[in-house]
Amino acid sequence: MARRINRRKFVAGSSVLGAGFWVAGGLTGTAKAYQSPLEKIRIAGIGVGGKGSSDIDQAGNAGDVVALCDIDDDHLNGKAARFPKAEKFNDFRKMLEKLDKSIDAVVISTPDHTHAVAAAMAMRMGKHVYVQKPLTHTVKEARVLRELAKEKKLCTQMGNQGTSEDGLRKAVDLVRAGVLGDVTEFHVWTNRPVWPQSPVIKARPSEIEVPKTVHWDEFLGPAPFRPFAGDKTQKGRWTYHPFNWRGWWDFGTGALGDMACHTANMSFMALKLGYPVSINAESEDLNPETYPAWAHVAIDFPAREDMVPCTMHWYEGRKNGKLVHPPEALQKKVLKPGARLVDSGSILVGTKAILHSPNDYGAAFQLFTLDGQPMETPNVEKKLPRNGQGDQGQKNEWIRAIKEGKPEIALANFDYAGMLTEAILLGNVGMKAGKKLEWDGPGMRFTNMPEANQWLHYEYRKGWTL
Repeated sequence: MARRINRRKFVAGSSVLGAGFWVAGGLTGTAKAYQSPLEKIRIAGIGVGGKGSSDIDQAGNAGDVVALCDIDDDHLNGKAARFPKAEKFNDFRKMLEKLDKSIDAVVISTPDHTHAVAAAMAMRMGKHVYVQKPLTHTVKEARVLRELAKEKKLCTQMGNQGTSEDGLRKAVDLVRAGVLGDVTEFHVWTNRPVWPQSPVIKARPSEIEVPKTVHWDEFLGPAPFRPFAGDKTQKGRWTYHPFNWRGWWDFGTGALGDMACHTANMSFMALKLGYPVSINAESEDLNPETYPAWAHVAIDFPAREDMVPCTMHWYEGRKNGKLVHPPEALQKKVLKPGARLVDSGSILVGTKAILHSPNDYGAAFQLFTLDGQPMETPNVEKKLPRNGQGDQGQKNEWIRAIKEGKPEIALANFDYAGMLTEAILLGNVGMKAGKKLEWDGPGMRFTNMPEANQWLHYEYRKGWTL
């Protein structure tokens, strides 16, 4: 997948890996043991606006919310009206230090770049954590959280709530039962980005005064300093905060990070995927500030257990005004004449059959023969436990894992979600590299382009540690 890219210019404008990235916090702790299923879990919410609003509400349905933290006073005070007994903070570090003995578990729904620093601090203190997707901002952060969860024996869950859908779990059972035969490729697409980024924005806009309700230093967290920016007429949705951070390299993970933890989740789980062996991406020529307008990423996985090697194809954005999608020949096999692909979905191609899921989560699907004829869905043994409670079910499963002391009950625990996130974020690294990358998963390094290893992480600002 060759393409033109001014990589020297990109590197010059990007954050690079520094010696300070692996500094661990000095806090340590042990998770509390629960003696009764009736005992309430004491929960703190970090990031309680946007998706964080429903996340802390749902966690509160299953436990006691004792603390709230947000960098935006409007978000914070709005949620405090729902949980008036919860203590309020703008800096999660101060919250965890002050209320250490009063918090059992933490729900983290901040912008991507602060997921890992908040989660790692809480986990080192022995707190169970629920973290919104994608789990982290960088590949190395995902590895650290996965290893921390195992070391501390904590109950964790990533917020890709489609994992709790019975349809997804049925699809996983079906694929693992061999109904599709050997799956050699799967295709995943999205209509994202739906926020400002390239080609509309490729440079930082002019600085404006930080709104009185926004705590800008806490928003930046570990990211390199930059001034607040926006148009004074935007009234509450400025250049970076809220929501629009997704399209900026320093804060978000682009369309791939935003959606693949949802839309590639069913395939990744069903195919028992782990470390990939290579990543090959093509995209619009990059700029140092925002994600590209379009991309196609191919990620190759080796054989595992009784499954053959396979390739994930990811499609995002618009190229020449047209959505980037799987090959038309494949689309014709799963669509009725004149029909179009939905905004996001997936197609798995096996040696016996094809599975098409016109669904963000892989929770609804239809089978087709290899020549495109609809098939009935056979009954297979139900191996994965069913949940069927959607986003609330994702929290319920996590709370149950905590109370029973069994991390595996939460299906999107960090042992699984960390691996999924690593693989997905490698696609973003592939966009930066502009050439095929050979990946040594256990060694966490690229073997054919050592200079690409700098994009696995970056040096945090002073005062922020992993």
